[in-house]
Amino acid sequence: MTEQSNRVFLLSLGCSKNTVDSERLMAQAEAAGVVFTESASDAETIIINTCGFIADAKEESINETLAAITEKESGRVRKIFVMGCLPELYRSELQTELPEVDGFFGTRELPAILTAIGARYRSELHLHRSLTAPGHTSFLKISEGCSRSCSFCSIPRIRGPYISQPLDQLLREARLLQEKGVQELNIIAQDITLYGVDLYGRQMLNDLLLRLSDMAFHWIRLLYAYPLNFPLEVIETMSQRGNICNYLDLPLQHCNDRILRSMNRGITKEGELALIEAIRQKNPDIRLRTTMIAGYPGETRQEFEELLEFAATVRFDRLGCFSYCHEEFSPAFALEDSVPEEEKQSRTAELMELQEGISEEKNKRLEGREIAVCIDRIEENTAWGRTEWDAPEVDNECSLEGAGHTIAPGSFCLARIDGSSPYELFGTVLKVLE
Repeated sequence: MTEQSNRVFLLSLGCSKNTVDSERLMAQAEAAGVVFTESASDAETIIINTCGFIADAKEESINETLAAITEKESGRVRKIFVMGCLPELYRSELQTELPEVDGFFGTRELPAILTAIGARYRSELHLHRSLTAPGHTSFLKISEGCSRSCSFCSIPRIRGPYISQPLDQLLREARLLQEKGVQELNIIAQDITLYGVDLYGRQMLNDLLLRLSDMAFHWIRLLYAYPLNFPLEVIETMSQRGNICNYLDLPLQHCNDRILRSMNRGITKEGELALIEAIRQKNPDIRLRTTMIAGYPGETRQEFEELLEFAATVRFDRLGCFSYCHEEFSPAFALEDSVPEEEKQSRTAELMELQEGISEEKNKRLEGREIAVCIDRIEENTAWGRTEWDAPEVDNECSLEGAGHTIAPGSFCLARIDGSSPYELFGTVLKVLE
């Protein structure tokens, strides 16, 4: 290995799938003697794992690359490599516009970027990961790519077709994570519900879930489920297994039938409502998270008000909303981006204001209850954590004031909820759980 490449700063942007890719890169590189630094100022090489999903993410990726170029021009950094989603979409343009970057690598070029930093890919380490943070919670990516054809999305272009990871391989990876101290396992993919169809000829998510549950993780959480042909046996398993969180991330994107057809979602409003009812009947304690898009091409005020009414009626436990982004590599780019940007932002804010009121009411009902909380971090004398109904980074937090010196990150405790706000709970630790 060269002297220039043995100290590397890796900046991972975007989603949890990118985080897993970065952790795999780090494990391979560290096995070859590469040292990863906490800051760019301590490194000879900077790697930026980019996100290219929406305009804001692209802008952040470009800005971070420009900042790295400034470091290189000042002599503080010798090499810059850019990897991930952005080069997958714009490699030739990036090479032309950013000649200061020493190499661009797509989402499926791990061996090549390892070679660029003086390491080599070792197949016997393909399941190993160096966890970035925090050590008690991590992600298990059960597939690569996506074979859906949602009109607003460029992920199939970026990541390729859906490829399930073999079940036995996932169990080995989960065991390695458990050996590193992971207690909360978050199951992720572009679509977890399709898991196994390409390998085994049927949906295998429930089979995987049962096997993972047997491994005695404290919490197992399901993220990124597609609503079409959702395997309801998963909800039955969830209600029967104590270590599977009563939580499901089910992005619906919209409810209006015309828009759902244009989005190529394969489901109707009636189908969405029937699925939600079936899920809640099978597991009344479940918390549902969804994601919506406001300002999709052609969305009228009446169609948006239908979405507002839908959200008010269903009363999702967690809801996020994105303003539609006109992505040039998505099928919807052929449509006219007809809703003005200001109107998109206004509709997004309107839906989130509605959800804030729903969240406030739902959190208020938790006051006085005793609930298990996973501690994520300590700030001075306050412990911050989450309930089983809250995924890392995107959902509610629970603040336990006065507990900072009595409990550590990664601990689970029983807490009494004393107060709440729309997106926070405030409580008191009653006891530490084994």
